[in-house]
Formats: sequence, C-alpha cells, structure tokens
Amino acid sequence: MAADQGLIDWVSEAMEPVGRVTKRAMMGGATLYCDGTIFAIVSHDGVLWFKADAESDAVWDAAGCDRFSYEMNGKIGTMNYRRASDDVYDDQEELRRWGLLGLDAGRRAPPKKTRAKR
Repeated sequence: MAADQGLIDWVSEAMEPVGRVTKRAMMGGATLYCDGTIFAIVSHDGVLWFKADAESDAVWDAAGCDRFSYEMNGKIGTMNYRRASDDVYDDQEELRRWGLLGLDAGRRAPPKKTRAKR
C-alpha cells in the first residue's frame, strides 16, 4: 500500500508558509521533510506522525498523542514520533502548529553519520 498522497498534499499545503515539504518513500509510507529537515511520517495506513524528542515529549503527552510503535520479531519497538491529533486533518493552523513542533524536534536531532565508502 502506498502512502496517502492526499494527506501528503494537505500537509504540504498547510506547511507552505513555513517551507517546502518533500517526501521520501518508506516501507509503504513516506518520510516528510520541510526544507530538508525530517519533521513527520505518514504510515502505510494513512496516519500522520510528527517528530518528537525529549524536549517536546511533555507537550505531546499533555495532548494525549501516542508514541509510534511497531512489532518486529515478536518485540515492540518505538520511534520518536507522535500521532497527530484529530484536528490536524481539517484545520491547517493546527496542522502547522503541530508540524512546527515536529520541525523543531527534527532541527534538534543530531546529524546522521554517513558511512565511509569501501
């Protein structure tokens, strides 16, 4: 199943005043970037998840936004993403507000280390 392009377009439109949203395919979903910084993912089942970190966790917890979890080889794992609240699906200002929180977390994340070519 491919990522929900309608949802990705909605996110792009809402985040347009902030920056340009691009996507990269990821396991049936998509990773979303704003001007090159990861800030959200769209899961294979059409759910929007925003990037989170230790600094923003309290805000996500207060809003009741679940942490992204998955099962692999019988074990449950989590990632630093939080489920978007229901209001972001029909309110651009709310989407942008939560998107900015995700973007800030993405900007605070340490840069990825690149592998040396052999």
